[in-house]
Amino acid sequence: MSCVKESKCTRVIRRLVLWVLLTNIMLVLYCFRNTTHVKMRGSQDDTCPLSVARSPKQNVTSAKSQSEECSPALNIMFMKTHKTASSTILNILFRFGEKHKLKFAFPDGRNDFCYPSPFLCSQVKGYTPGDCFNVVCNHMRFNHREVAKLLPPDAVYITILRDPVDLFESSFHYYHRAVPLTWRIRGENKLAEFLDNPERFYSSEAFNSFYLKNLLSFDFGLDNNLEADDPRVLRDIHDLSEHFDLVLIAEYFEESLILLKDKLCWSMDDILYFKLNARKRSSVSQLTPELRAKALQWNGADWRLYQHFNASFWARVEAYGRERMSREVEELRRRNSEMKAVCIEDGGAVEARKIQDRRFLPWQPVGESSILGYNMRKSMDPKFRTICEKMLTPEIQYLSELGVSLWLTRLWGWFKDAVF
Repeated sequence: MSCVKESKCTRVIRRLVLWVLLTNIMLVLYCFRNTTHVKMRGSQDDTCPLSVARSPKQNVTSAKSQSEECSPALNIMFMKTHKTASSTILNILFRFGEKHKLKFAFPDGRNDFCYPSPFLCSQVKGYTPGDCFNVVCNHMRFNHREVAKLLPPDAVYITILRDPVDLFESSFHYYHRAVPLTWRIRGENKLAEFLDNPERFYSSEAFNSFYLKNLLSFDFGLDNNLEADDPRVLRDIHDLSEHFDLVLIAEYFEESLILLKDKLCWSMDDILYFKLNARKRSSVSQLTPELRAKALQWNGADWRLYQHFNASFWARVEAYGRERMSREVEELRRRNSEMKAVCIEDGGAVEARKIQDRRFLPWQPVGESSILGYNMRKSMDPKFRTICEKMLTPEIQYLSELGVSLWLTRLWGWFKDAVF
């Protein structure tokens, strides 16, 4: 019996070692392939001036009344954070950009900008200094100085945050097989074991360790190993406040979309959505108050970040008007319910194994299939088919439809599914 256990353990270890080796080889190949020949930056000729930015505003009409006239925003930077409902926002941006023929800055060969490396303009497919884009929205490690070179000065900067405790739980579950630090955690409840003594399992220098501590801070290009009371945390929060025009809150997703609509001068049609990349409930760990407190302390820098922008979010809601917000949220819910009835078979999300069309099969974490997706209704009015397809399409497939090469992402996906 011990031989059987040893043999099984050996196979698992070999797979994990092979995974680490192949992942690093692919990253090296990609970075070598993506070596920049772009000149050193710093001069004005490598930025995107407003005067030459592509701005097809004459083709876009506002949904607001004449007394509230405004022009829909077409130049947008969305800082896509991890495990924050950002994939749903991404789908909204893809649809709006495709509808209005906007120019996206896309990565080359993968679905992110060489994450977790800090963002550089050279990571954009086909970039040459001075190129202008309307939308930047794929995963990156934020670098404002570089991002600003791609967009006109009037670009609206948007991002989304989530309660750091729930984000930590989600990130730990989704990425733990990709973080070697967690492989030596014993027991069935690895999350509780980790939180009982994080320092025992954590090293800031270890591969993919950023997924385990202050992931929001890391995504924004900050030091994710700072403690909450470090004065640099407040300085960083102030800097982000200067860069971002609107910070959404995942726990108040519908209210966030209404504020987004108002900020961008979009219509209700533009923000209709189906929840994408959601996990099945059985895969979500129910944290006790004690574990939540430990997770909060461990992610203290992210908590300060979240507290600051949650306060500014509700200040915006107050300025917008509580009653007006309630009416708009109800209208959004009504319109979304109508679209669900039109587009989705049986009206809700299903497990990956029940998805009939691979076009709507979402990307899954290593070693499991916990992410839900949808089946599109077989019988519907043909006028709704295109919009239904787009609203149901996961990020990877949508990027492919928009012409993005995803050879590295697909190679990793094939290996992940074959080995695990």
